[in-house]
Amino acid sequence: MFFYLKPRLMEVSTETRMQQMTGRRLVVFPLPLQGHINPMLQLANILHSRGFNITVIHTQYNSLNPSKYPHFTFRPISDGLLETPPSTERGRDLLTLLNVNCVAPFRDCLAQLLSSVSEEPIACLITDAIWHFTQAVADGLKLPRLVLHSGNISFLAFAVHPFLRETGFLPKQDSQTEEPVEALPPLKIKDFPTMDIANPEDDLYMLIDGMVKANKGSSGFIWNSFKELEQPALATLRRRSIVPLFPIGPFHKYFPASSSSLLAQDPSSISWLDTQSPKSVIYVSFGSLATFDETEFLEMAWGLANSMQPFLWVVRPGLIPGSEWLEPLRNGFLEAVSGRGHIVKWAPQQEVLAHPATGGFWTHSGWNSTLESICEGVPMICSPRSNNQMVSARYASDVWRVGVQLENGLERVDVERAIRKLMVESEGEEMRERIMCLKEKADLCLREGGSSYQSLESLVNYIFSF
Repeated sequence: MFFYLKPRLMEVSTETRMQQMTGRRLVVFPLPLQGHINPMLQLANILHSRGFNITVIHTQYNSLNPSKYPHFTFRPISDGLLETPPSTERGRDLLTLLNVNCVAPFRDCLAQLLSSVSEEPIACLITDAIWHFTQAVADGLKLPRLVLHSGNISFLAFAVHPFLRETGFLPKQDSQTEEPVEALPPLKIKDFPTMDIANPEDDLYMLIDGMVKANKGSSGFIWNSFKELEQPALATLRRRSIVPLFPIGPFHKYFPASSSSLLAQDPSSISWLDTQSPKSVIYVSFGSLATFDETEFLEMAWGLANSMQPFLWVVRPGLIPGSEWLEPLRNGFLEAVSGRGHIVKWAPQQEVLAHPATGGFWTHSGWNSTLESICEGVPMICSPRSNNQMVSARYASDVWRVGVQLENGLERVDVERAIRKLMVESEGEEMRERIMCLKEKADLCLREGGSSYQSLESLVNYIFSF
C-alpha cells in the first residue's frame, strides 16, 4: 500500500538535539472542524514543549483565536467560502471545497514563510490527513510533510476502499451490510462510509481517494492513539508501510485540560454533577456536527426519561435542523425529568468525563470522544453517524468490549434498554472493569519508558533527520 522510501530514523543524543532545536520551526495546518482543531493544537503544544517554535496556518472558516495561544505564530489564509459557499450542509461538500479553494493561498503563505529571512528555518510541515492537496504543495517546495490522523488507526478502513470496490463489496447492498470484511476484522461492510462508487465524481469517493493517494507520499504518520489500544491495526499498518508511524497519544493527557472549543461551555454542567451520586449519571453528547431528525430526537429523549437514570444531555443548537433548541420537547418531557435531567448547549467534556458522578457516556463515537472516555474509564453507548465513527463504535463494542452499540436505529425501548444495561446491570459493570484496564494502559504509555513516550522521542529525532 505504501512504497515511498523516506529518511531513515536516526538516534539523536539529547545534547545534540538541544543544539539543533534552537531556531527550529514547525508549520501546522489544522482542518477547521472542532474534532480536528483540538488534536492538531494539542500536538502543536506537545512539540512546542520539546522546544520547537510553532506557526499555525489557518482558514478564515472557524478562524482560530491567537490570543489563546500566545506562544504560537498564526497566519490566516483565504478559503474562498464567502465567494463560493458549500451548496449543502454536508461536511463532505465543505471539505471538498476547502481542498480546492485553499491550494493557492496555502502555497503562497508557505512559500513566503520559507523565504522569509526573519523566520527560523522550517523543519517540516504537519497537516491534517484530509488536507490531501498539501502533499503536492510540500513536494513542490521540497519540504517534508508529516500527516496527523485525528482519528484512530482505522485509517486502514479508508485505505482498503480499492479492495472493497474490486471485490464488489461497495457500493453497499442491503444483503451485504452485515458481512465481515476479512481483511479488516472485526469490521463489517456497514461500518464503511456510503458513497456512489459507480460515479467517480462522487465527492466522498474523490475525497477519500485523494486523501489515501496523497498520504502515501508523506514522510510519516502521527496518530492520536497508543500502541496498547490498537496493537493489531498498528502491526498491520506497519507491515504495509515504509514511512514511520508515530502513535503518541492520547494527546489531551500531556497537559492539564485546556479548551480550544468553538462553542461556549456551560459551567452549570459541573455544578449540577456535583449534586449527583457517584457513577450515577449518563452523559449524552454527539459532538459538534452530528444532526438528528425530530423523530430520532424524541425517541432519544423518551428513552432517557424512561430509563429513570440521571442524565446530563448536550443539545447543541443545530442538533435538530429547523429547531432553535428544545422546541420539539413537548408533551410533558421536561416536567417528567425535572430534577433528574440537566440539558445544556455545550459542556466541558473532559471535566464531565472525569467527574465522579459520571458513570456512562452516550456518544457519536468520534475519536476524540472515544479516547477521552477511555482515558477516564467511562464505558459507552455508541450511536455513530458517519465516516470513521462507525469503526470506532465497532471497536468499542466488539474488540475492547467497553460499549453498547445502538445498531438498529433509535427507538426509545432500545435506548432505555442500552442505558440500563450500561448503568445498572452486571454487563455494564464488566464493561467498566475492562475500560478501567484500558485507562491504566493509557496512563502508563505516557510515562517514561512507555510506548507513547518512546514514540514521541522517535518523532522528535525523526524531525531532526530531515
